[in-house]
Amino acid sequence: MRLVWASAVSVLFNTTIALADCVISHAHLSGTWGTAQFAVEVADDDAERARGLMYRDVMGKFSGMLFVYDQPQEVAFWMKNTLIYLDILYFTSQGRLLDIYANTIPGDLTPLHSSGPVQYVLEINAGMAKTLKFGSDTILNHSSLGHGEKTNGCK
Repeated sequence: MRLVWASAVSVLFNTTIALADCVISHAHLSGTWGTAQFAVEVADDDAERARGLMYRDVMGKFSGMLFVYDQPQEVAFWMKNTLIYLDILYFTSQGRLLDIYANTIPGDLTPLHSSGPVQYVLEINAGMAKTLKFGSDTILNHSSLGHGEKTNGCK
């Protein structure tokens, strides 16, 4: 009986730790390349999405901004008033990576269109997507994803 109780406590403890990391301020990515966690600010309304990362001159290495839309849609981002180089990653409603715009140019007004409907866009420091070897198998998970595939860091 003690063994059963100890096992149950262990499972509950480990599950609690795993779920505790699935919080709004963390975005988890995984793929054949491995896993990564980013500290994110969430932009989930029109005003926050419009402002994005404009006027900022620095961002932590494993930091970013996660844009969350209510419904999947085709989107376009630009770098107006953005002072730092970014990688922009477009994800489907299931959290699958659809497009990467690497090393975007600060201040550039060229629209960077998604190639299809997306529900999540993650902006991170330029070069991170290449360094971590993100590819089409990359999966995003965040507390705002109610369904789809799950990464090891957020189940």
